[in-house]
Amino acid sequence: MSMGAYDEDEHERREQQASKVDTDFDDERTIYHGEVEYDSGDSAEALLNKFEEIQSN
Repeated sequence: MSMGAYDEDEHERREQQASKVDTDFDDERTIYHGEVEYDSGDSAEALLNKFEEIQSN
């Protein structure tokens, strides 16, 4: 059989495979408990001063 030739058995196999619904997965949502903290860091002014200090070295 040459490349691109129509293979009816393969076509049927792929159709059957594509029509199956995968239900073997866990669809429950994971719930996380805890805290998240964000450190906003220095002010914009302090960051600009630090940047200028770094550039001057």
